[in-house]
Amino acid sequence: MLADKRLFFLGAGAISEAMLKGILEAGVLPAGQITISNQQNSGRLAQLSEIYGVHTSREKSSEIAEADIVILAMKPFDLRQALQEVRGAITPRQLIISVVAGASTEAIEAQLSDGVPVVRTMPNTSCFVQQSATAISRGRHATEEQIEQVRQIFAAIGTVTVVEEHLLDAVTGLSGSGPAYIYYVVESLMQAGQMAGLAEEVCRDLLIQTLYGSASMLKVTGKAPQELRRQVTSPNGTTMAGLAVLEQGELPGLFQKAVEQATRRATEMGQEISAIQPA
Repeated sequence: MLADKRLFFLGAGAISEAMLKGILEAGVLPAGQITISNQQNSGRLAQLSEIYGVHTSREKSSEIAEADIVILAMKPFDLRQALQEVRGAITPRQLIISVVAGASTEAIEAQLSDGVPVVRTMPNTSCFVQQSATAISRGRHATEEQIEQVRQIFAAIGTVTVVEEHLLDAVTGLSGSGPAYIYYVVESLMQAGQMAGLAEEVCRDLLIQTLYGSASMLKVTGKAPQELRRQVTSPNGTTMAGLAVLEQGELPGLFQKAVEQATRRATEMGQEISAIQPA
């Protein structure tokens, strides 16, 4: 379904590179069928071309016109201006995939010709190691076949979940921002381990394997995190003593507030993006 498709990335930032690396390593498409472009940084394009062997473009409109799938991967507040520049090259025969946080399919469709299919996605940066948790939702004109194409692209770089679009801001707050929460937890535990006398590399090795093992237990056993936590927590043992401190600090409430705040910000960004008028 994807073997003969030509892919165009409009944006060459970290998420584009992560997707590009995953797509190529998974063999979804050959490098010769992928083109990447950005607004200003030609050095960045040269770097990506050298590393991955993909085509690069400074003349976005002519290249986009030849693409089958266009991935919008620019900064959120550059979206409307970028779409205004290339809208004449985009037709309903193409599929538009957005990874722009906060930008609704309706806002994107409004900047393009009538009938252009749009699918909105929210991957996370773990797609760089083909372990993204990606949620996708369809715009008004996207077909089931096109949803399947999007699923194939993102399945090559992790897991894919289809959700209603009104839930994508919550996905952004949870799994889109989620890697940063996890890294922050690991960072804090590393500091705690070092304060307890362990060397930095020892802390890092122990924590990475602990994190990997815990995630594997959740995935392989299918058990609820509460059940697995109880299995580790012996009465009056070391784990119970440590968890008591976290409970006193209301850690669950802090995570809830973090997800709520990130979700709220995603919604606000969508509103701000819609209010921007291109120059």
